[in-house]
Amino acid sequence: MQAWICDNPIGVDALQWKDLPTPEPGPGEVRLAVRAASLNFPDILIVQNKYQVKPPLPFVPGSEYAGVVEAVGAGVTQFKPGDRVAALGSTGGFGTHAIVGADRLMPLPPGFAFEHAAAFAFTYGTSHHALIDRGMLKAGETVLVLGAAGGVGTAALQIAKAAGARVIAGASTDEKCALCKELGADATLNYSKENVRDALKALTDGKGPDIVYDPVGGDLAEPAFRSIAWRGRYLVIGFAGGGIPALPFNLALLKGASIVGVFWGDFVRREPRANAAALAQLAAWYAEGKVRPVIDEQLPMSELHRAYARMTGREVKGKVVLVNA
Repeated sequence: MQAWICDNPIGVDALQWKDLPTPEPGPGEVRLAVRAASLNFPDILIVQNKYQVKPPLPFVPGSEYAGVVEAVGAGVTQFKPGDRVAALGSTGGFGTHAIVGADRLMPLPPGFAFEHAAAFAFTYGTSHHALIDRGMLKAGETVLVLGAAGGVGTAALQIAKAAGARVIAGASTDEKCALCKELGADATLNYSKENVRDALKALTDGKGPDIVYDPVGGDLAEPAFRSIAWRGRYLVIGFAGGGIPALPFNLALLKGASIVGVFWGDFVRREPRANAAALAQLAAWYAEGKVRPVIDEQLPMSELHRAYARMTGREVKGKVVLVNA
């Protein structure tokens, strides 16, 4: 097998494509022939030693991937060679093969393309957990999605619409706002040009959004939180903007609002049954055409550095997917 190896987590440039012995699965594990993998923001942080999870060195990055089961270890009865699956792993996807626990695999229904499956569980799982579980979204509420043209943002936009919400999509360019309108956003906000508070006041008749979905952080957080509706929920997804905001707690008091942390990775580990139910609903929505991953570009696995460069340059709309021939 071949894989991108991180043996010195100082950044993307240190990753090396290497030949490795093809591993055998241990008890409870399967060996997966990786067909496609997608790039997520945590995949950048983990090779910089900045992510919450710090795997032992060396490791193969790649948190979201899909492929075909090649071999199963002792005790694995729910999967067999030839099964098409998506992997919910924290590492291992950026290679030709991966060893993953059978409890972290999602069976793919007929018609679910590998490229879509590799861009699905992480972003759609995060957004479903955030909006439906943590945010307790109700039909008819208004959701502001920041970073709405990115991977988790496009997923959040579609999930909120599928749940019956009104969606305001916030993005950094007019081109990205246009994509969000194509995906079903009811209104858009270009926060690189518009005053966030004034725009949200106008778009919500002064009420503010019921839910703010924020994977960006940085300078956007405070004006968005100041605009939130009474009893609003501010969902903390991540900090793609680079800065971790420090919100004044008096704002939560004055708005009767909640600041809600969203850590999907630990949700998967701590509440596997709830996660399985969420993924089942998402798979059903996919089959119904209500959600569909936005693939910005599909690249050979060998072009991982290019994929990282596009993401760090904030050029990506949706997801970049890497494929093995």
